[in-house]
Amino acid sequence: MGTREIRAEYDRDAITVYQAYRPEIGRPAVEHGTFVPPFSRGRMTWVKPSFLWLMARSNWARRPGQEMILAVRISRSGWEEALAQAVPTDPDRRVFRTKDEWRARFAEAVVHVQWDPERSLRGEKREARSIQIGLSRHIVHRYVDDWILGIEDRTPLVRKIHRLVQDGRTAKAKDLLPPERVYPLNAELAGRIGAG
Repeated sequence: MGTREIRAEYDRDAITVYQAYRPEIGRPAVEHGTFVPPFSRGRMTWVKPSFLWLMARSNWARRPGQEMILAVRISRSGWEEALAQAVPTDPDRRVFRTKDEWRARFAEAVVHVQWDPERSLRGEKREARSIQIGLSRHIVHRYVDDWILGIEDRTPLVRKIHRLVQDGRTAKAKDLLPPERVYPLNAELAGRIGAG
C-alpha cells in the first residue's frame, strides 16, 4: 500500500481544496466567495487538496456536471477541525482494532476520509495515496459559513495545462501546476485518519 499523505497548496493560514461543479453552482460561488443556492447543503460535499486527482476525476473539467474547477481556500483551523471529526471509509487496521469498532464509528461520522491513488499529469494511478474528505450535511454549514476564505475559478488554468499535455509539452504543463507539498499533521490527527 502506498504512502498516505496530504499534499496540498497551503500557507500559514489556509489550505486550498478543489471541487468541480456545473457553472450554475460554480459561477455564483466565485461571485459570492462561498457557496450559495443552487448549491445544496443537504448532501455530502467532497473536497480534495490534490489538483491532479481532481483533473483525473473531472477529465480536465470535461465531464458533465464538472465543467468548472474551483480552488477553495479554507482556514487551516477549519481543515483540521474537519480532520479531527473524520472517520475513514474503510476499516483500516491502522485506525481500528476491529470491523465492529469501525462500523460503530462510521455510522456516527459527520466527516468521511477516503484515500485514493494519486494521479500523474496524464491521469495514471500512482503508488502514493491522496486524501479526499466528505463533509456531511451535519457539518457542511461550517465549511460554507465559517471556513471558506475565498473561491477562485481555476478552469482557464485547467484548460491551458490540459492543452499543453495534449501537445506533448509536459515540462511546460508541470510548471503551471499548483505548488503542492506535504501538509504537516500532528500524530493524533495522522492516527485518526490513517495517514503515514
